[in-house]
Formats: sequence, structure tokens, C-alpha cells
Amino acid sequence: MWYDADIDAVMTRTAMRPIPRGKVSRFGALVFGLVLGGFAVAVLALATNLTAAALLACTILFYVVVYTAWLKRTTRQNIVIGGAAGALPPVIGWAAGTGGVGLEPLALFLIIFLWTPPHFWALALNRTDDYARAGVPMLPVVAGRAATTRQILIYSGLLVLASELPWVLGFAGTAYGAIAAICGALFLLLAGHLNSSTGADRRAAQRLFLFSISYLFVLFAALLIDHGSGSFSPMRSSHGGRGVSVHAELKSGAVRGACCTVNFSEV
Repeated sequence: MWYDADIDAVMTRTAMRPIPRGKVSRFGALVFGLVLGGFAVAVLALATNLTAAALLACTILFYVVVYTAWLKRTTRQNIVIGGAAGALPPVIGWAAGTGGVGLEPLALFLIIFLWTPPHFWALALNRTDDYARAGVPMLPVVAGRAATTRQILIYSGLLVLASELPWVLGFAGTAYGAIAAICGALFLLLAGHLNSSTGADRRAAQRLFLFSISYLFVLFAALLIDHGSGSFSPMRSSHGGRGVSVHAELKSGAVRGACCTVNFSEV
């Protein structure tokens, strides 16, 4: 918000944020952000391990420097590449719970990474004037509605495939796989309807945006519930070349942390 104060002031959806409203000074926001970020990394290092803390530090730096200060104002792929920051929390949660990074959290990373473009482009479709006025090259602004809805449909298809990875890899059971398939079908249905809708139909984009929020919540909640029921095959994790079982309680904490983490990529 410190860096984006100038464009936040001219966008309807961000004009009521604290800095544009004059409730917080830009310098105060910068100091608060630096202190809060540094404190969070330090607490995570002391409470869990250095791997999780280092991942958190990299996530914050990537979001602030790479996405906000560079990509957001320079490329139509801003939310695609920048979405990596929002997809890293499950990896951080896994590292906090297990001390390492394995294939499982990378599958969760991929789900959120592929979810981010259709989620935010659906929002941007009804905020095109806002982004154009602020000079932010979001895909609907620079490529138009048709190209954006087509990309949303493509990413939605990839997302549906990726959402089944926890079941395919064996760290989620059949219940999760079924829920992911049902939610994925609904996601694709809404994306397909948006792709075939006209520019005058703002409801199609709004429906997909709202459903995408519920979709991610339901997906990770199903993973957590399925995990707690013990209906999946045991996972294995490698540390130092030795195969060790990851205890159910430890894994549950990592998945719960991933489920409860807020997505960073707020455009």
C-alpha cells in the first residue's frame, strides 16, 4: 500500500484504503510494513525453523519488489508471475510443520498458482476502467474481454487437472478427489459461460469471481477433513536421503496452516 498509494487513490476499489484516505501516512505505512514483516519472519524462525522463515522472507520480498514494484505496472502477465507469492503459503506451512519441502506442498502451490489468474481476471473484467485509469496493464485492459475470458477458460482447465494432484499423488483420499472433481466441474462451467457471454453481461464475471473464493476454501477444507479422517495412504518424506514417515498430526498442522493462510496477491 505504501508503494501503490498513487494508483490506489485513483481506483474506486482501493480509494478507501488508509493511505488514500489520509488515515495513515506513506512513511508510517512503510515503517509499519517493514517492522511487521521483519517481526513475522523472526517469530516464524524462533517458533518453527529457519527454512520456513526464509521462505516467508522470500515471499514478502517477491510480492513487494518483483510483483508490486516491477511486474504490476509493466506487463500483462503481472498477476500470473506475481501469483507465485500468493501460492507459497502452503509451502511455508509445510516447511514449518515438517522442516523441509516435498512434492506434496508443491502440488498445493500449483493449485493456488493456477487459481490466481482466473480469480483476479474475473474481478478485473468488471474493473477495467479502474485499472486503465491507474495505468495498470491488467489483461482485460491491454488485450480485451475476449482474450481475457479465453485465458480464464484455459487456466481453469489446468486448475481442474492440478486440483486432482493430491489424490493422484496419494496424500488425499477418494472423498477429496470427488469433491475436487465436482467443484472443478462447476468452475469450468462458470468459466465456459463467461467465455461465451457478451461484454454487457457483468454477472458472469462476478459469479466466477465469487465462486473462485468459495472454490479454494472448499478445496483446502476438503483436504483437511479428508486428511483428518485418515482415508488416504501414508505419505513419505525424505530428509537427508533417509525415508521417514511424516506423522499424521504433523501433516495435519501443515495442511491446516496452508488452508488458513490468506492469499498475498491482492491487486
